[in-house]
Amino acid sequence: MVSKVISFDEVVKTSIETFRNTFGSEPDIAACAPGRVNLIGEHVDYNDGFVLPMALPMVTVIVGKKNYTASTCDVLTCFEGIREEKRAQFESTSIAKGAPKWLNYVKGVMFHFGQTVPGFNAVIHSNVPVGGGLSSSAALEVATITFLQQLTARKIEKDSDKALICQKAEHTFANMPCGIMDQLISVCGQKNRALLIDCRYLITELIPFETAGLAVLICNSNVKHELSSSEYPVRRKQCQQALELMGLKSYRDATEKNLDALKGAADEVLLRRARHVITEIKRTIAAAEALRANDFERMGKLMNESHKSLRDDFNVSCHELDILVEATMGAPGVLGTRMTGGGFGVCTVTLLSKSAVEDAVKEIDTIYSRKVGGKYRARFYLAEPSEGPRLINLDHCWR
Repeated sequence: MVSKVISFDEVVKTSIETFRNTFGSEPDIAACAPGRVNLIGEHVDYNDGFVLPMALPMVTVIVGKKNYTASTCDVLTCFEGIREEKRAQFESTSIAKGAPKWLNYVKGVMFHFGQTVPGFNAVIHSNVPVGGGLSSSAALEVATITFLQQLTARKIEKDSDKALICQKAEHTFANMPCGIMDQLISVCGQKNRALLIDCRYLITELIPFETAGLAVLICNSNVKHELSSSEYPVRRKQCQQALELMGLKSYRDATEKNLDALKGAADEVLLRRARHVITEIKRTIAAAEALRANDFERMGKLMNESHKSLRDDFNVSCHELDILVEATMGAPGVLGTRMTGGGFGVCTVTLLSKSAVEDAVKEIDTIYSRKVGGKYRARFYLAEPSEGPRLINLDHCWR
């Protein structure tokens, strides 16, 4: 059955109550930012490509206030998925990464924020599954920068500037050389819209994605292979090597004809990596066109093709994800499905008829559990395109 997540109201209420019980006062700032699921356009954001994500209704919330010390920041998370120390203090005038790891995302944004931040107390909570491939890290980064703007009265007008600060935080404080997609969709998400991102020029276009009669189903395989973090920089390096062998400066200038330069003389692995990037960029542009035309059957076929390319050319799928995709493709009402995120486990995203969700979930769950020998059970989440970061009115009934 479809899993239930903690509601937005419950996340906010718990955050406020935890702040009150921990710090003995009321917060006066509350901000949130969403996770994301990428509909299509995987492993091309760091290759100047196009991606097509949507913001999720699941968010990370930060509540807090200035504590009127010179620079001491006291931050607590009440999210149960964290297995480290849940409360830590640091000085905003001497920020350095370290333990606990979850706090590095906050510290990184503060480090790159552009001005010294006064001391504050804060509580963080989230209903974005941590480690689920739904960009809980970007949700935390964007919630942090939204909180900091209110705390310091600094306004950052350009969405791309906010996203770039958050991306730098991930690069320097989490040691993950990610592209810009996760942060930009968390900053720019809107209800009933997907977001076409031109990762070369940081240009965004909201694409109508009315899901009446349709559903977006996220299936968590509950598998996360350790290769995911170590292989990410390897893929980046391979893509760059292939680009240089083709004599090009950007994959946006590449066509499938350019792959001829990689045949014979080059390692076949580089050929396959480049082929995925070039064809995935084409698929993403076509997918945006399909959504504009409400051609959801075409969208589904492009998602299927994307998974095949990620599996065979980019080699970032895994046995369990492939089983999950195969089971999903045969389920009733399904138009298309693919792995989403960095790969080597975690989630798939599926477009299907809303009326078929219950039957599809039962069939997928049964087949997946049987074929992985009962070792893993999938979790299922329904999602719809949702809004981006925002301040939360603390005068609401959560008090």
